[in-house]
Amino acid sequence: MKELVHEPDSRRYVLRIDGQVASALDYRELGDTVAFVRTFTNPPYRGCGLAAELVQFAVDDVEARSGLRIVPSCWYVEQWFDRHPNRRALLDPRTA
Repeated sequence: MKELVHEPDSRRYVLRIDGQVASALDYRELGDTVAFVRTFTNPPYRGCGLAAELVQFAVDDVEARSGLRIVPSCWYVEQWFDRHPNRRALLDPRTA
């Protein structure tokens, strides 16, 4: 069973499979922005598109719940936005 959750107390988004953390995205809120600082997928789950699914979930959540702009401080998140140019309007214009 796959579960995507936002854990605001830990400042992260998590994708779990059968209760195990498969992928995590850490963030920091900085004024009017949220910096996605680290994306990690546990080795047994790599190569399955889980990190992309998690980033999309996090981007959708930020868009739905706040007026914050995203700073892609993590290389993976930056590449995700390169592959999804239609979502680039959510980026902080100071870093886009």
